[in-house]
Amino acid sequence: MHTLTKAALLLLALSTAACTRPDRFGGAGADGTGMGGANGINSSSLDASDPTSPAYFAQTIGDRVLFAVDQSNLSPEAMATLSGQAQWMLNNPQYLAVIEGHADEQGTRDYNLALGARRANAVREYLISQGVPSNRLQTVSYGKERPLAICSDETCYSQNRRAVTVVSVGQLG
Repeated sequence: MHTLTKAALLLLALSTAACTRPDRFGGAGADGTGMGGANGINSSSLDASDPTSPAYFAQTIGDRVLFAVDQSNLSPEAMATLSGQAQWMLNNPQYLAVIEGHADEQGTRDYNLALGARRANAVREYLISQGVPSNRLQTVSYGKERPLAICSDETCYSQNRRAVTVVSVGQLG
């Protein structure tokens, strides 16, 4: 019986391994780029020193803006970051963006979903006002469901009151 169990586990492991995508861990894709270039992503998209990469966008331009308590108005600092985002988007027309609206843990789930939506929409409208085509921007609200920092005090709350611009190559769904 012990040998039968080992054989069954080995068969299960082999059959599971046969079903995996070879490029899921960054191995060479069908086009040899190392990232499965069929979806337009290549290894340079992960290089923060490449000014056309999403990594550069997130680390150098800044992918997030913060908000005051119960507010969706953009601060001068937020507008400066968003102006940089807009310029980057205009210089890199192959990218689309999903703007995620977030809130801190205070308040109800429904209230925070609505607040996150207002924050994401404020960012979207600002980017459009800077010339980014509206068909390249989509919004989503996560409310308080995806906190960046977890603690019940202002240092965490202030980090969670945010909008994050996530850039990607491809079509918005």
